Amino acid sequence: MDRQRVYFSLANRTYYTNPYAGPWNFELNVDRQALDVFERIFQQMQLLEISNAWRAQLPYIQYHLDRENDEIDKRLMKIYALVHEYGDDDTKAFVEQLPYFNKRV
Repeated sequence: MDRQRVYFSLANRTYYTNPYAGPWNFELNVDRQALDVFERIFQQMQLLEISNAWRAQLPYIQYHLDRENDEIDKRLMKIYALVHEYGDDDTKAFVEQLPYFNKRV
């Protein structure tokens, strides 16, 4: 598959094909299939956050015992793994220094 250069914004959960279209954090060379994976993970994260908003109304469930937060963290790790895979050397070096990247499970 042909790869295209995209400018990826993790905070905004989007990507741009034009570097001047909006704020971005990483420049990636990805194929269409990878972009679909990014979009799917972003959608999952959004649904989990909606669920978290409802859970936040229940004070007897402590944050560190909240399964939805763990699921969001897992998806964030998947996003960074994809960023690592499709990023340049500087991007890979940045992701590799993140505390959970080399975490042993």
